[in-house]
Amino acid sequence: MKKILALLLALVMALALVACGGNKTPDPTPTPGGQTEEPFKVGFITLHDENSTYDLNFINAAKAACEKLGVEYVLKTNIPEGQECFETAADMAESGCKVVFADSFGHEPFMIQAAKEYPDVQFCHSTGTRAHTEGLANYHNAFASIYEGRYLAGVAAGMKLQAMIDEGKVSADAAKIGYVGAFTYAEVVSGYTSFFLGVRSIVPTATMDVTFTGSWYDEAAEKEGANKLIQGGCVLISQHADSFGAPTACESAGVPDVSYNGSTKDVAPNTYIISSRINWEPYYEYVINAVKNGEAMDPDWTGTIASGSVELTELNANVAAPGTQEAIDAAKAELAAGTLHVFDTSKFTVEGKTLDSYLADVDSDEAYEHETEVVSDGYFHESEFRSAPYFDLTIDGITLLDTKF
Repeated sequence: MKKILALLLALVMALALVACGGNKTPDPTPTPGGQTEEPFKVGFITLHDENSTYDLNFINAAKAACEKLGVEYVLKTNIPEGQECFETAADMAESGCKVVFADSFGHEPFMIQAAKEYPDVQFCHSTGTRAHTEGLANYHNAFASIYEGRYLAGVAAGMKLQAMIDEGKVSADAAKIGYVGAFTYAEVVSGYTSFFLGVRSIVPTATMDVTFTGSWYDEAAEKEGANKLIQGGCVLISQHADSFGAPTACESAGVPDVSYNGSTKDVAPNTYIISSRINWEPYYEYVINAVKNGEAMDPDWTGTIASGSVELTELNANVAAPGTQEAIDAAKAELAAGTLHVFDTSKFTVEGKTLDSYLADVDSDEAYEHETEVVSDGYFHESEFRSAPYFDLTIDGITLLDTKF
């Protein structure tokens, strides 16, 4: 009877362990002195979940970096750009996270609030603008020179547009493309402008219409925006929006499209060309290693093509024009060599004039003052004075269909 009871007890304990589910927290590591060291834990906060291409890009990078470095992580998705962000960051700090990351622009004030209340925890915010002026030792911003990736994606789009012109499907003087944007923030403006300049490097007569949804993720609004652009005569579409709305609209209409933050080939196999994205894994590894080793970190970190932070997805050869990969490779080599600058002021005008000087709003504050000269040596120096984009000009050839967002 005692043996039977012992077996039953063991079975109950095993079932209880299975019922707990989830990732098992690693046992504390013994130290030479006999004490135990708590596992290194990191927290990640995302605005949406895996259904958003933007957030999925962060989530995949977070998991990959933590697996590579052997650290424990906590992931909280669908955290709004409000007080919920602070509460989530505070919970992570109190639960033992040494670093807390957040991924959306509107999370910034709440991450700063958390950094002030938990000075022994490092808080890192992607796409933010205030770390270099806040002066907090435990608050950091990060972004990447994604405008270079957008430009290369624009080269691919330009090659497709030129092929359509050569085939007689589009006339050179009616080569109009469209862009679905989220907001009129500099991040979006910089992205669609660099994409357009990539297109124009192949098709100088190209023009572009831009519409905005007022949301980072709204599948219905993004699909509606793409359809509006197509109905308005746009023959190729790109986006700074996070759902499959625009790609599915393009697939239905048979209009080529370029995505952002990841491939949409599965939903648009006959129209999807390529996508650019920021690879956040190098940044996550940089921060985690720095904190583990007690090393100082950049308050405002900018990833590049060279650091592996700016990438293009695999080209969809079934849709892309012949010679596209070669054109991308050539432009990428020039970017790496510094012989090509995306915002070369000889390649665009603003209200019919060459841009010889521009004060950008780099040190963001409540007054939104433009205080930093960013044009020199013949080009606009994007993401050099802070990581987050600050190119906010409307160049000739681009028409904004609405600016209420």
